[in-house]
Amino acid sequence: MSKPSVAIIGRPNVGKSTLFNRICRQQRALVGNEPGMTRDRIYASAAWNGQQFEIIDTGGMIPGSQELIPRAIFQQAERVIRTVRILVLVVDGRVGLTPLDQSLAKILIKGGKSVIVAVNKCDTTKYWINAQEFHELGFAEVIPLSAAHGLNIEELLDSICKHFPNGTVSSQLPAEEVRIAIVGKPNVGKSTLLNNISGTARAIVSPIPGTTRDAIDSLTTRKGQAYRFIDTAGIRRKQQTLLQAEKLSVMIARRSLARADVALLMMDATDGPSSLDTAIAGYSHEAGTSTILVVNKWDLVTKNTHTLPAFEKKVRAKLRFLDYAPIVFMSATTGQRVSRLFPIINQVFRARRTRVGTGELNAFLHQVALHKAAVPFNRQVKVHYMTQVHNSPPTFVLFTNRRSPLHFSIERYLINRIRERFEFIGTPIVIKQKLERKAG
Repeated sequence: MSKPSVAIIGRPNVGKSTLFNRICRQQRALVGNEPGMTRDRIYASAAWNGQQFEIIDTGGMIPGSQELIPRAIFQQAERVIRTVRILVLVVDGRVGLTPLDQSLAKILIKGGKSVIVAVNKCDTTKYWINAQEFHELGFAEVIPLSAAHGLNIEELLDSICKHFPNGTVSSQLPAEEVRIAIVGKPNVGKSTLLNNISGTARAIVSPIPGTTRDAIDSLTTRKGQAYRFIDTAGIRRKQQTLLQAEKLSVMIARRSLARADVALLMMDATDGPSSLDTAIAGYSHEAGTSTILVVNKWDLVTKNTHTLPAFEKKVRAKLRFLDYAPIVFMSATTGQRVSRLFPIINQVFRARRTRVGTGELNAFLHQVALHKAAVPFNRQVKVHYMTQVHNSPPTFVLFTNRRSPLHFSIERYLINRIRERFEFIGTPIVIKQKLERKAG
């Protein structure tokens, strides 16, 4: 049973994203004082009184603007308006009715959709009373509220749910999704890849670096498997991150890595691997996210038989700590080799979720020659017992004969042997140690 969809729309800086976050009970959308924080549409699941629905946040709409970004935002919002059943038009109760609110209302009236006017920022009696002027927009339901303070949100949700068709109450859990974060520096082609995969203009694409600010989810299904792709803002160096929106974008991009199973780390083939790519790869590794290295814009590179292996060698040298990550060379613009991503994503996801039985692990231990690890003789160790305690990422506990932690070379050697034996492709492996206690 498909869930009904509800879109939050309105002019810039009226509090749409604050209301969105309040309804979905997550910090999913950027919120700040700068206008135009939200640019692409953002989706999340929500529920009220047992009714599940999809909530969509959109960028601030400015009808008639010819500037590239505002025009693209308006077009994104128009696509949403055409596809959803219920619209929540957010207006600013402190500012009062504006010509831009009236222009948007005329567009919505022509669309014939169910529209609820949410008069936001009504946190005093004065604004509560003044909210009545928004009945002039021509819609029956006008609800004063404060998204920031949570005032009257329940009445809005009750009103939204009244518009749902019968039979939308569901307690079924959604099927398991593979969550994939698309990360990289600005203007490397992340949004172009998302649009190619989803088959729609899901994210705004422009030559302006930093066009994407939010983490944008897009759900697609291939051969019965659901994939949730998360397009993130381009991650910049700290000294280059000046605007509040950009600082929040980087924070949300890193948070997206933490909630993803797999990261597609995109690099620009025309630039070559950079120190910023290395830093972003470090974020993925630290988050424990499985990683696939994606070299984009490969169609723009002049090639011979040595070009690909030479480029891969450069990548491996720059990202030594991600030697376990597979590499895909592709073009998001032309679609060249994009289809190769899905089999590799599946392989990496399966490896991430693999659990190895304790008996099999300890049989493996007897076959591993730990003395071959490059370590001083007095630091050599005997592992008595090993068990896997978690997956996502695979995490193992070792019981050793030592009272101090393993030498890093032994740990690295053991991780490499585990990866080879059990085919943990693309995923970090975590080793935890249980040390012998000192006597007495």
